[in-house]
Amino acid sequence: MKSPPADHPEPVEGRRKRPGPVPNFKEEAALLAAGCSPVAGLDEVGRGPIAGPVVAGAVILPLPPRRPWMRGIRDSKELTSLQREELGPIIERNALGAQVGLSSAEEIDKVGIVRATRKAMERALDSLSPEPQHLLLDAFPLPGVPLPQTPIIKGDAHCLSIAAASIVAKVARDRMMDEADERYPGYGFSTNKGYATPEHLRAIEELGPCPIHRLTFSPFIQPRLFEDNR
Repeated sequence: MKSPPADHPEPVEGRRKRPGPVPNFKEEAALLAAGCSPVAGLDEVGRGPIAGPVVAGAVILPLPPRRPWMRGIRDSKELTSLQREELGPIIERNALGAQVGLSSAEEIDKVGIVRATRKAMERALDSLSPEPQHLLLDAFPLPGVPLPQTPIIKGDAHCLSIAAASIVAKVARDRMMDEADERYPGYGFSTNKGYATPEHLRAIEELGPCPIHRLTFSPFIQPRLFEDNR
């Protein structure tokens, strides 16, 4: 069975997953050895769904990186929801800094998913204390932020701080979607988290879109048809 792609709905709870890579502290250690401190990891969740916000997490881990609870940190997609729910609050309590930022479905429709994602990450950074001196990002640079940055391909799988940020962001977004399920019943948001599952699409056909649907995403917007004007 193939591993689920990035930012994809997780498998049914309880299904065993193949062990993924164990994130390490090498990037942070190199920066700290060079006198750069503190170092923050950033990651986002929710770029792919057709409903709900995109949410970013920013985390500064404590030293040394050998605390018992840190052994469980993985890319959030490698953990079950129960594991994330347990680990997320531990990270928030024990990190030197941990914050989330979001961009709503309305903002995503207005500015596009790339700009909205960067805005969510910038908001997480704006509320993060202490102020980081270097950013480690999951292959998503922030050109509008005047801080040194290192984008890392598959950073949430390989970098401990980025993986921690992915967990904090995922836990926060999942809770938002659970709350949305109560406000807008019938779409199954607590289960599909806003992704375009067959059940979700059938609900949209029956109920129409609700205020947290991204109306610039398919199936709400159809591909443009260009006429031959010759």
